[in-house]
Parts: sequence; structure tokens; C-alpha cells
Amino acid sequence: MKISDFQTKDVINITDGKRLGQISDLELDLKQGRIEAIVVPGYSRFMGLFGGGTDLVIPWRNIVKIGSDVILVKMDEVKENTYDERDREARLYDEQQHNRTERVERIERSERNQRRTI
Repeated sequence: MKISDFQTKDVINITDGKRLGQISDLELDLKQGRIEAIVVPGYSRFMGLFGGGTDLVIPWRNIVKIGSDVILVKMDEVKENTYDERDREARLYDEQQHNRTERVERIERSERNQRRTI
């Protein structure tokens, strides 16, 4: 299935029957090669043209059924993330990855130095 196939389907919350919108984006785990979440634009954005709105991020595990016209999801509590929150989360993740890389490099340098002194 292509992302364009996803984007034409309405997303419906089976908990309250509300139409949440249509998929605008996907969150991917590139290492595992799987979809982590679908992203539905919030109501404060106008036709996807103006930034700064909120997005509804729906984890893949909350998808109940993908039909020919709709995607049924089960969301007990709808949580919208602003772009600023998502950017902050991404920066925090990048910083953690960078810190891990620095620690590994520091340990490797230390081990090389110890081997040289022996």
C-alpha cells in the first residue's frame, strides 16, 4: 500500500465515532522498517497550508482496521502534539543519540590509550 492510498481514507475513532480527518504524514522507524504512527492534522490548520497548528499522532497499535474507505482507530484519549512539542522531542532524541555516541567514542579512546601503555 502506498502513502497516497492512506491519505485518501478518513480516520474514524471507534470509541466516540468522531471523524478525525485524513492522514497527512507517517512516523517511521527506519531501522526496523515499520510505521510507528499515523499523523492527522488538527483542526487549527487550514488545508495543510499554515504551520503552527497541532497534529494528532496515532500510534500504529491503535489502528483497529484498515478498510477500503476508512481507517478505524481506537483512541480513548485524543492527544494532540504541537509542532513545537514534536520538534522538542526530536531534538531531545538527537541529543541523547549524540551523547551516547560521544560516550562510546570516549570509551574507545580510553581503551586504545590503555592498550598503548601496556
